[in-house]
Amino acid sequence: MVSEAAVAEPLQIALRAIAAALDAGAIDAEAFVQHEDAQLTRFANSQIHQNVAESDTVVNLRFVIGKRVGVASTNRLDEESLERLAESAGRICRLQPEQPTFAGLAQPGPIEYVKEASSPATVRATPEQRAEAARAVIAGADAAKVLAYGSYRTVAQHVAMANSHGVALEEERSQGHCIVVAMGPDGEAGYAEDAAVDHTRIDAAALGREAAEKAHASAGPVAIDPGDYPVVLEEYAVVDILDYTGYLGFSALGVQEGRSFYEPGKRIGSDLVTIRDDASDPASTPASFDYEGVAKRPLTLVENGICRDLVYDLQTAAKDGRASTGHGLPAPNTYGPLPLNMLMSAGESSREELIGGLERGLLVTRFHYTNVVHPKLAMVTGMTRDGVFLVEGGKIVGPVRNLRFTQGYLAALAGVEAVGRTRKLLLSGFLQSAVVPALRISNFTFTGATEH
Repeated sequence: MVSEAAVAEPLQIALRAIAAALDAGAIDAEAFVQHEDAQLTRFANSQIHQNVAESDTVVNLRFVIGKRVGVASTNRLDEESLERLAESAGRICRLQPEQPTFAGLAQPGPIEYVKEASSPATVRATPEQRAEAARAVIAGADAAKVLAYGSYRTVAQHVAMANSHGVALEEERSQGHCIVVAMGPDGEAGYAEDAAVDHTRIDAAALGREAAEKAHASAGPVAIDPGDYPVVLEEYAVVDILDYTGYLGFSALGVQEGRSFYEPGKRIGSDLVTIRDDASDPASTPASFDYEGVAKRPLTLVENGICRDLVYDLQTAAKDGRASTGHGLPAPNTYGPLPLNMLMSAGESSREELIGGLERGLLVTRFHYTNVVHPKLAMVTGMTRDGVFLVEGGKIVGPVRNLRFTQGYLAALAGVEAVGRTRKLLLSGFLQSAVVPALRISNFTFTGATEH
């Protein structure tokens, strides 16, 4: 049993929950506690219209008897509620069938804490600071005679992970995030986004100008025929490629279930494509341990276009006779492990050089409403959004209407012929975050056109 002496409040709560589970008959128990202070300032029609804040602490308890596991959660922290939580998890556990592949809970191990996981500036962020950021965004939109929509969010977390084997971990994490959509009078739109552990590193004024200038340049789009085009994908589109390849391909569970494209040594990208997962890299949104209490390990997933490694949690690692790489998700988890901190290596090309390499092609800002068509090929369908431009002779000649695409993301990676020298930290759909450059890709398949 873990000592309760000299621990911070979330860890104290975790230990109390574990004690309640053991008293209720658990053989083993695990508790994940997350306290989160989140604030959001929204703006629309170039005016702030909402400022909200939420503070909550959630306890997630895993109750184990042999190969049976029950999970329950609560945000009520008094002793009676924690005892009720343990009783609920115990009832669920006893009703479950045995899980033959259950590998047990984590054992204590060394943890090297990442200093850059939290920023005091984000923890102390005020409504006035978020309003000032919104004002800076709106000023950029006003200058371009368009309207600004979006949000500025700051989040401070204190997480704790403990179990009856002696794991007792805690960490503070933080994040700032700004999204901007600028819109003109005829529906033309531009987009910009940025994230940072220290929210003061987000240049809201620059994001406002970027989105506004893109919207202004998107006025009067013309229709072009669907087909295959070389493209420059801005970072906001590239993040979707990492998001889906990480979700579909680099989870050990996907490989074990035969639904992943991954094979060790398989080429899935050009020599210019290297992708890591590294939660210790300060360029990402750092974290020191996963949701099973295992230290996060940096991995190279793709090296110069070649598949190298996979992410594992305790259960998938036991099946393959490996150690967990620290990529477990909160229980109950049907997704298996996922790479939550993907980083694509930067290249040597400026934005102008990326575009200059297109004889006739498209510059794409971002993708929207993307869905999987074929998981083993990482085939995805979706739409362009918030700025698509025709490029001829290496020069942008004008905006075009949005297009639908159906494209294998592995084929897109294989066609990477130039990589941007700068990268953006962006929050993504399936994953926690991704650090991505812009890409020039030799061929991208657009299957339909829109009227806007």
